[in-house]
Amino acid sequence: MRFAGQSIVAACVLAAACDASAAKIDVVGVFPGKAVVSVDGGGPRSVSVGDTVAGFKLVAVNGDGATFLVDGRRQTVAMGSYVAGNSEHGRATAFLGADSSGHYIAQGAVNGSATRFLVDTGATMVVISVSEAERLRLPYRLGAQSNANTANGRVSYRMVKLDRVKIGDVELTNVEAGVLDGYDGPNLLGMSFLSRTEVSRDGQSMVLTRRF
Repeated sequence: MRFAGQSIVAACVLAAACDASAAKIDVVGVFPGKAVVSVDGGGPRSVSVGDTVAGFKLVAVNGDGATFLVDGRRQTVAMGSYVAGNSEHGRATAFLGADSSGHYIAQGAVNGSATRFLVDTGATMVVISVSEAERLRLPYRLGAQSNANTANGRVSYRMVKLDRVKIGDVELTNVEAGVLDGYDGPNLLGMSFLSRTEVSRDGQSMVLTRRF
């Protein structure tokens, strides 16, 4: 089993479905009542609350990011997060964008509580730090203890089953995770979640589609 710890400097990206295609909006700045966005990698433009751009209606702005109305749903984009989703051919789908370092960050939820993940296809399962497990109130102390070899040496972790993990519109149940002692990095979205989705990449975008 392998865990990866990585340093992240994330931008603020929202990608979502618009008709048959997916538009991507980068939120590059926020001001009172306005957000500065880039649509599909284009030049920055100012959008005021109430304006619609590429199918996204800006409904609120605060110091942490912006909230858009997409297909009747509110999508909040916090600085450093990537979140969106739609249904493609009846299957739940999530669209993620890459940051300047090429890492994919997903704003999601565990058991209904909001949290963020770094997508890591090299991690065999979802990885959560002890501090985050405490915040999410996970009963990890009841889980079986095991060991793993990492780039920083051998570490111990507790196994836990997550009742629900949601990224965009993709929600999976009974997802295996490891709560890693001494790990203070981001949550890792590993293969215990990713293997139950179809993962595709197109340039700076990643699409997760639920298999069943």
